[in-house]
Amino acid sequence: MDLSNASQLDGHILLGIVNEKLRLECSNLEDLASTYELDIKNVRDKLSVVGFKYDPLTNQFKSQ
Repeated sequence: MDLSNASQLDGHILLGIVNEKLRLECSNLEDLASTYELDIKNVRDKLSVVGFKYDPLTNQFKSQ
């Protein structure tokens, strides 16, 4: 999946893509941001709106 249009994606679709990238390719949120040139604040805010928060212990966004 492509994250080049992350700001335009539905929050739940973004959640699935981001968690997949974190699970398979990136060791943490900062790695994801640098790899895909993402604004992490925007990603966190968008996923927070749909009820998810980043958990660094499991390296994924989880339900709040």
